[in-house]
Amino acid sequence: MKKELFDFLNMDLQFIKGVGPVLAGRFEDVLGGRRVLDFMLHTPSYIRARGVTENVLTAEPGDVITIPLLVKSHKPGGTFRGHRRPTQIICNDKMGNSVVIQFFNVNFLDYWLKKLPIGQWRMVSGKLERGARPTINHPDFIEEMQNADKIPSIQAIYPAGEGLTQKVFANVRDQIFNILPDKISGETEPNVCEFFDALRNVHYPTSAEELSANSTYMVKLAYWELLAHQSAIVISRRNRSDVRNRRTVRPKKYDLLDKFYAALPFAMTGAQQRTVDEIYTDMSKDVPMMRLVQGDVGSGKTIVALAAAVKMAETGAQTALLAPTDTLAQQHYAKLKPLCDKIGLVCDVLTGRDKGAPRREKLISLRSGRTKIVVGTHALFSEDVEYKDLGLVIVDEQHRFGVSQREALRSKGNNPDLLALSATPIPRTLSMTIYGDMDVSIINEKPAGRLPIKTTKLPIGRIDDLIARLKLQIDAGAKVFWVCPLVEESETSDLTAVQSRYEDLKKIFPHAGLVHGQMDKKQRDKVMAEFADDASNMKILVATTVIEVGIDVPKATIIVIENAERFGLAALHQLRGRVGRGSLQSYCILVYGNNISEEGLKRLEVLTQTDDGFVIAEQDLIMRGTGELLGTRQSGWINYHFVDYARHRDLFKLAASAARDMVSADSWTKDLMFIFDRGVGISA
Repeated sequence: MKKELFDFLNMDLQFIKGVGPVLAGRFEDVLGGRRVLDFMLHTPSYIRARGVTENVLTAEPGDVITIPLLVKSHKPGGTFRGHRRPTQIICNDKMGNSVVIQFFNVNFLDYWLKKLPIGQWRMVSGKLERGARPTINHPDFIEEMQNADKIPSIQAIYPAGEGLTQKVFANVRDQIFNILPDKISGETEPNVCEFFDALRNVHYPTSAEELSANSTYMVKLAYWELLAHQSAIVISRRNRSDVRNRRTVRPKKYDLLDKFYAALPFAMTGAQQRTVDEIYTDMSKDVPMMRLVQGDVGSGKTIVALAAAVKMAETGAQTALLAPTDTLAQQHYAKLKPLCDKIGLVCDVLTGRDKGAPRREKLISLRSGRTKIVVGTHALFSEDVEYKDLGLVIVDEQHRFGVSQREALRSKGNNPDLLALSATPIPRTLSMTIYGDMDVSIINEKPAGRLPIKTTKLPIGRIDDLIARLKLQIDAGAKVFWVCPLVEESETSDLTAVQSRYEDLKKIFPHAGLVHGQMDKKQRDKVMAEFADDASNMKILVATTVIEVGIDVPKATIIVIENAERFGLAALHQLRGRVGRGSLQSYCILVYGNNISEEGLKRLEVLTQTDDGFVIAEQDLIMRGTGELLGTRQSGWINYHFVDYARHRDLFKLAASAARDMVSADSWTKDLMFIFDRGVGISA
């Protein structure tokens, strides 16, 4: 890949015209990065056809139409007796039928009135609603008649986020793909041109079929993505067995394990002990350990990880535990430190919020070898972080980190062992191809005393009855999670906003808490910590899916998931795992909307019938392939961009076979590993 193209793909989105640092930050939240490449790999999830009509009566409610309208009058909105009234623009179509255009945001009143002047024709495109009169709420496009061709007949719809409209996505896409040909010109590798041609076709679909998993371009992209992943696995395997990567087995210096087991307030399950034995066997070899521990939510992976860290500490070496979020890192630290104190091990936490003198003290302790176990986020592999002897790297929520991220931490030591943890069960039919560079241990038992979570489903119409029952439970001492899928209300969506639900519940539960992804991290962590505190008056926490991973509140015994039909099975199972973490009976209530589909109902039935994460993962694979959340394709076991587990199963075998036959990585394979963040140290 040419350096010019490489640099363009790595360019920060803020330098694309019309983006800037604020929008680039919003893109990062949605894309998981803010490079041009991150945007290009974030493809549309569906298309919206905009049929042109001149007679509103020929369209059905719910249709997205494009129609010429003559503006007749304005009815400014505002607040009247505490009720918000929309701004209404009264129009006629070419047949004389009345059409109302409504806007609910009064802050932009002057803008809309200028956009739709009385006596002028405008081409308007949006979703048609039927009330007393045909209505279009917040049109997607309003253009002067001479600019009507600016309204696309086929619109690609991207998974978006707060403050990112489809127009913003289209603008960035158009600029990127207009610049791209100049960056590709002169490429000698034909696969590079073919790859970006397939990507262009997916970003500019002309039919719904072109975005399906089985379309020509999607199959090409899925194969290349799998080839990148499988090639990285093969290279990793070869590097492990390379004689140059053999290491001297560390001798035992201290007796710590007996103290550790004596300090545990419980006995390990058979599955935990079996996994620990497998880990200890790996650690005694001259080849670095690469082991994945799969365990369902609440199965006790953290204690297994600590047992490995204590084993490493017996040799005098250090362990770094990498967590995906500050909150999860702090919770791991709170759980591990008391046990470490009992056996005389120095345990610390290092995250991005550590600054100044406290951070310097922690770095000195790591460099000297005094700190034997450190828990943290990406800060653990920052440039200024040095370890005296890093012997073990533990990666929690493995699927949230790319190969390059985990290898960046491993590079801080001399061939350290790697232990990866995953609470997202992977169907056994796929585990070996997905994690082919690792040995796999499965913890398939729950700790003694844990009761199965009782899961029920409930129609939205019975929400008042549910709240009344919750009040009785909360008065009796229960703690409750209430999960909603959106942050703010949308005029075009029937999903309950977390802010709106919070305001409703706060009238009944004055000490209710609220957390969502758009809050300041410190404020969010503060609210979560207050909810977890047994002495706190906060008994109900209203939240988005930010609580999906790593929130440990043993006293929480009830979780309500609103609009549950909009979540994938994997996400629902993870959310359900926020309760049932103590010895008390716990409950999960799946509240579903009036327009639930047959498939949505089937997903909820699976949840009510089993709490076995591996069974659920198999069902997810059979039903949909990936655990989608509100239409987002990236979710499930690994954050693939184009791969569909159910529809691309044959591609796994093809890519794995091609990677195994590879003598050494050619330039195209290296390009792929860079594109999909599957390689280590790959550059232009």
